Amino acid sequence: MGKWNKVVWGALAAAPLVAQAQVDLTKLDRDMAGPKSQVLVLGTMHLSGMPAGFKPAALGSVIDRLAAFKPDIITIEQEPGEDCDLAARHPAKYGPDWCPSTAAAQEATGLDIPAALAEVDKTLKNWPAQPSPSQRRRLAAAFLAASEPASAQVQWLQLPQAERREGDGLSAKLVERLGKLMQRKNEDNLIAAPLAARLGHQRVYAVDNHTGDRIDLPDIKPFVKSVEAVWAAGNVEMKAVQKREGELAPADDLLPLYRYINQPGTMRVYAEANVLPMMRDASLPAYPKIWVGGWEVRNLRMVANIRETFRERPGARVLSIVGASHKPWFDAWLGQLQGVEIVDAAAVLK
Repeated sequence: MGKWNKVVWGALAAAPLVAQAQVDLTKLDRDMAGPKSQVLVLGTMHLSGMPAGFKPAALGSVIDRLAAFKPDIITIEQEPGEDCDLAARHPAKYGPDWCPSTAAAQEATGLDIPAALAEVDKTLKNWPAQPSPSQRRRLAAAFLAASEPASAQVQWLQLPQAERREGDGLSAKLVERLGKLMQRKNEDNLIAAPLAARLGHQRVYAVDNHTGDRIDLPDIKPFVKSVEAVWAAGNVEMKAVQKREGELAPADDLLPLYRYINQPGTMRVYAEANVLPMMRDASLPAYPKIWVGGWEVRNLRMVANIRETFRERPGARVLSIVGASHKPWFDAWLGQLQGVEIVDAAAVLK
């Protein structure tokens, strides 16, 4: 190599890399025919952590606002039956207790998870406009066997009180479980399922995913200790948000709480608390950065699961109910998809 070439290559090696121009994927649907799908992501506190005096009636105003949005599809932060079946077949990787047991439902219906999922799919494709109580009970039983309990509750809620009984695959144990679901302090059971039943939906869609965020390390304890230490040191703003949420949580009307959670300033704090201190941490091994990688994998797979629910329904109105920490990622990544428009949650909750 000549002296001149050495000088040129030396200068190039020392020069800062220039970012490559990227294609703006959000503009590719600018000339699309027909309406875009409207996706509303509702960030929520996990209601299992609500104060002891919490009453489900406090959610009434929130549910009214969501009903006014008129979603065609409702998604929830739970593992879908397919993932539960996958985990059960790979216990060495995922552990033995990935999802709640479906043994009682399998005993009552004779269906394992794959068979139950197949029955649910076949049933819904031929679902009548006016299903009988017997059909609803059987579908509820199939949903329980498929490890989709919130969808079973959607069917249960649409039965007249006198028809909420054993039969058609529902054993006494399963009826008892459905009764407990109605009282469970969980956003799936107190917001999503009642809203779906109110709107005449036949199910909700579980879209959570933990198959890609399992950290593959020989000893998980140092990893957990490192991540928790970084969180504790770097979450000053998050503590202020949690304090305000705690002040709003005991109210008889939780609409102000949900307005606070879903406003842009709160979402910024949630996003930064999950990433900034982790990425700034210089300790080795880089456990906090590994955690961020797992967090991103989980959110990417959840977003893909949400997209799948309306793939065959262009123009659908979709409500995704999810823990508030996920909302910034859902809004950003779902908003990049073709034919998708993100709905302002704060505006819906006004």
